[in-house]
Amino acid sequence: MIRVLLAEDQALVRGALASLLGMEPDLEVVAQVGRGDEVLDAARGASPDVAVMDIEMPGCSGLDAAALLHDQLPAVRVVIVTTFGKPAFLRRAMAEGASAFLLKDAPAAELAAAIRRVIAGERVVDPGLAAAALSAPENPLTPREQEVLRRVRDGGTTAQIAADLHLSHGTARNHLSAVMQKLGAPTRADALRMAEDQGWL
Repeated sequence: MIRVLLAEDQALVRGALASLLGMEPDLEVVAQVGRGDEVLDAARGASPDVAVMDIEMPGCSGLDAAALLHDQLPAVRVVIVTTFGKPAFLRRAMAEGASAFLLKDAPAAELAAAIRRVIAGERVVDPGLAAAALSAPENPLTPREQEVLRRVRDGGTTAQIAADLHLSHGTARNHLSAVMQKLGAPTRADALRMAEDQGWL
């Protein structure tokens, strides 16, 4: 029996996934959580073989949760199931140790098959997304620039960003200018939108 942890913030979707997977004779849903920051503790308590996770969740993203599992419970395989078919998300998921990356509009049978395949040691990626990832541009932003831009998303002013990241006001401003220049964005709001559209944050 393959033990499965589900991490999905929408209760209806989580319940539907649990029901669908529960109908498979060799799969058992042993834990369900609605927040990314609950994944690690739930995995420690339930000892799943596979964690099936969404990307967008409160607490922390599925990608961050995947990184934590990969680091602390590397035996747990991670399957990302998301509506966000962005090449940058796929790249990051694979870099964080995910074994599979599927879109939510895939048939339920495909998810069950992917779970079995990752247990067998395979990597499973939506074919169309894999092709798009090969031709998509690399993220031009440094980790620090991404951090600065995330603070913009949270509504931070330049002064607040500088204080939060322990930077001088001028350094924070320079990072924002570099981001806008790299993305060809006239404003920081445009830079944020462009980076989010590409999946670079």
